[in-house]
This record gives sequence, structure tokens and C-alpha cells, in this order.
Amino acid sequence: MAARPSFPQPVTAIVVMGVSGAGKTTIGRALARRLDMAFIDADDLHPPANVARMAAGLPLTDADRAPWLARVRAAICDARRDGRQLVIACSALKRCYRQAIGGGAADVRMVWLTGAPELIRRRMGARQGHFMTAAMLDSQLATLEPPAPGENIPRVDVDATPEAIVDRILADLFPGMRTRLAEF
Repeated sequence: MAARPSFPQPVTAIVVMGVSGAGKTTIGRALARRLDMAFIDADDLHPPANVARMAAGLPLTDADRAPWLARVRAAICDARRDGRQLVIACSALKRCYRQAIGGGAADVRMVWLTGAPELIRRRMGARQGHFMTAAMLDSQLATLEPPAPGENIPRVDVDATPEAIVDRILADLFPGMRTRLAEF
């Protein structure tokens, strides 16, 4: 494993956001490995009732999401308190959700994984054992509030290899880094 890079500004968490099937977990894990950071899949923080709703094909409401978002934010706050760094895979579909988990903190960076709905639907159909079904993609796309320019969240297309996507994320999130990103 390469040494952890020295970021131009402190980083506690990098949130990899997007709809289900965009590759948040795959890319988040690869990014965490590359940066020698811990990885958390926010899906693991959902209360059992949320998982049951989604498995039944029912979209979550904002009220359903509130305790989940609080758990994601708590993970970030715990990491900050303990001096740890995290990569978190989290849908963060609405601006208010992004505010709830990151609170606009400068040490929390986000990146938006996006792609053609047909590609994402195909990927969702190919995976097994996940509670979120391909049928739920339409509700996620309807809920998604694309990041506004003022949010400073880079958009990264997922129609590439995981390695190329991670390279793009690093280049977009940390353009001022002078070191060769490929070494990480």
C-alpha cells in the first residue's frame, strides 16, 4: 500500500454519492484502498425498517431517511474526533441530505457518480443479494437533486473502469495536488 497522500486541505471524509447501482460501493472501496482510508457503506447504517421498505419496492420518505442520515453524520463526527479518515458510499440524493451528513464542513468532500440510466439499470439487474431492486431506480432518479454549482461536487461518469473512475475523482477533488495521483 502506498503512503497516504498529503492533502492540500484537511480531509475527514470523502462521500461518494449517487443513485443505487452507480457503483458507490465499488468505487468507494477502491478509493479508500488507494488513499489508505477506512470505508463505510452507508447502506449498512440503515435501520432494519428502511431495508425492509426498500426490499419491498417502497421508496423511503424523508422521515424514514432522517435516522439514517444522522448515523452517517455521526460516523463522520466520530472520525473527525478520533483523527481518522473515511470514504463513505452514500446516496445523498437531495441537497438537504448532503447538508445533513456533511453540514457544509470543509473537511467533508463529496463526489457524484452518475451515468446513463440504462447502464445503471443493467448493473442493478446483474447484482445479487442487494435489497435495492432495479425497479427502485426510477424513484431514486426522481428524488435526485443534482448538485448545484455552489456545492462544489464534481460529477464523474461511471462508464469507465474503477481505476479510471478513482483517478478522475482524485484529479477532480484535489486538483492542487502536485504529486502523481497514480502512485496512490
